[in-house]
Amino acid sequence: TRTYAPVIKAILELHRNKINGIVHCSGGAQTKVLYFIDQLHVIKDNMFPIPPLFELIQSQSGTNWEEMYRVFNMGHRMELYVPEEISDDIIRISKSFNIDAQIIGRTEVSDSKKLTISSPFGTFVYTG
Repeated sequence: TRTYAPVIKAILELHRNKINGIVHCSGGAQTKVLYFIDQLHVIKDNMFPIPPLFELIQSQSGTNWEEMYRVFNMGHRMELYVPEEISDDIIRISKSFNIDAQIIGRTEVSDSKKLTISSPFGTFVYTG
C-alpha cells in the first residue's frame, strides 16, 4: 500500500489555490470522478499501462473491460484536476517522491456529466 499524503502535501503547499479536484480512485475506480462533476466531460485518453494483475483478473473472471474500469483502479490510483500550466510542476513533485505521474487526459464543458476512457481494450463512455 502506498500513501500519497507526503506528495499531496508538497503539491498543496505550492498549488492549493489552483487545484480543481483530487480523486483517489478507490471505491468507484475510474468512474469515481462522476460523483464530483456536473456539466463536465472528463476524457481519459493517455492512461498508464494496465498492470498484469488486472489482465489476469479480467481473463479469469470474464468481466468485460468496460466493467473492469468501473470496478478497479486499473493501476491508476490518484487524479489531480489542475490547469495545464502547473502540470509539469506536479509531475516533477511526484517524481521527486519516486511516483510516476503524467497527464492522462483533459476536461471539456458539457451539458451533462460524462466520462470517456480510451484504452487498448476499447473506448468506454460512462454517464452519471
